Amino acid sequence: MSGKVVNLRAWKKAKGRAERRREGDANAARHGRTKAERAAEDDAKARAERHLDGHEREE
Repeated sequence: MSGKVVNLRAWKKAKGRAERRREGDANAARHGRTKAERAAEDDAKARAERHLDGHEREE
C-alpha cells in the first residue's frame, strides 16, 4: 500500500480557500463589474447626456 502522505490541516485550509474562491467568483459573475467597466459606463452615460443637452431647443 503506497499512499501519498497528506497534512490534513493544510488540506482542509486549501479546501476552504478553494471553496471561498469559487463562491467569490460566482458572486462576481452575478453582481460584479470591474472598476474600469463602471467608469466606462459612467463616461458613456455622461457623454449621452451632454449630446442630448446639446440638442435641446430653447423656447
